Amino acid sequence: MKLKIGTKSPIISFTLVALAISLIVNFSYMLLMVVNQSSEIRGRKSGSHYDSPEVVVEGTLGLSVDGYGYIIDSKTGDSIYVDRRSVRRLELESGDKLKIEARNQDRYEGAHPIMSRLLERNGQPFDYGSLYNSSDQWEVILYQILFYTVVSLLLLMIMTFRRTGDNPIWTSLFARAVVAVIVTSVAYLLSPVTFYHTGETKLVCQMDHMLDFVVMLKCLFMLAVVLLYSQIYVLIYQRQQILLENEQLQNENLTTRYNMLVSQINPHFFFNSLNSLSMLVREQDSKRALEYIDQLSYTFRYITQNGNNSELVTLRDEMSFAEAYCYMFHIRYADKIFFDISVSEEYYDYKLPALSLQPLIGNAVKHNAITTKNPLHVSIRTENGCLVVSNPIRPLLEPQVGTGIGLQNLCSRYELMLGKKVEIESNGNEFIVRLPLKRA
Repeated sequence: MKLKIGTKSPIISFTLVALAISLIVNFSYMLLMVVNQSSEIRGRKSGSHYDSPEVVVEGTLGLSVDGYGYIIDSKTGDSIYVDRRSVRRLELESGDKLKIEARNQDRYEGAHPIMSRLLERNGQPFDYGSLYNSSDQWEVILYQILFYTVVSLLLLMIMTFRRTGDNPIWTSLFARAVVAVIVTSVAYLLSPVTFYHTGETKLVCQMDHMLDFVVMLKCLFMLAVVLLYSQIYVLIYQRQQILLENEQLQNENLTTRYNMLVSQINPHFFFNSLNSLSMLVREQDSKRALEYIDQLSYTFRYITQNGNNSELVTLRDEMSFAEAYCYMFHIRYADKIFFDISVSEEYYDYKLPALSLQPLIGNAVKHNAITTKNPLHVSIRTENGCLVVSNPIRPLLEPQVGTGIGLQNLCSRYELMLGKKVEIESNGNEFIVRLPLKRA
């Protein structure tokens, strides 16, 4: 079974999306370090000895069984609270001699003051920058970004995997979502968690309590974004497929219509040719009959080669066919019909649909009176980028009712192949048709 992702396996775009998701889910981790630092130096509540950042306290740290710390102010004897997060993050130990800034806790009236910032530890100035800029810290960040990027990419592949020329492997969104949830659950258990007070990194499954709300939120957010993006991707993919199918159907329809139009030309030309040939045979003019057969063979060969061809032909090829076709009318009508051809050589490489001249010449002969006293002159010339075919209007005593198929087909083929319209003009004295030419 050959598989592909979406339409053209956009691994690069999926990787970029997965990286963006990873940066988003880890952004809270990176932002937390800045927030924690800034929260320790922001404004204090007024009205207490410990309300101002200028209040400095020195004392010895003690740690309780629960993990929080307390410092006894050497001057006042007051107890200053140190939360467990600060103890872990600053890697404080019981018995450390600390110099700190303290403030009151805003949320709890009557509560012990709390350490807002560590100034010195065991007589040495404390550098907060060492917590955030160490190489080990950035290695942990890069490791977590890489981990969530890989997981996000895997989820995207699951949600967008498709079978070549078939429906999605997963028959429904629910089935694919279930697989994605299972993968996310496994990823949660394998997610790295760093203990900053020790610098140790463990997997969730290696922890004593396998419940970490921060990691859980990261995984849930990652899953939600992947599900949303995958659905948008699938909708765009389906829309592109619909547009592609519509275009293919339109092209097939145009080709079918063109072939049907051209196929209507062949019988019309075939029967007229047989009538002319039968006349020569009845007159027992073998020389003209053989020459007529040669020209007829050339015209049929041209029709066979180009009749079902949806490509354009050069004006040079079309005029070679027209000359052979006109020759057969010369044989049939002797000195009663003349073709005045004046085509500039600069237009020989221009293009037009094959067999464009055949219905125009045929109609001129069919619908006009042709006599020895009043021979018919058909003009074929080039003007302003167009091939112009004109003839005088000489109504027959018994007008033939035409089907209009030939001229209608010509107009339809021009619209299908060139997107242009054939100009038809009849002023009562002259019938003129202008065929636009396409520059090569």
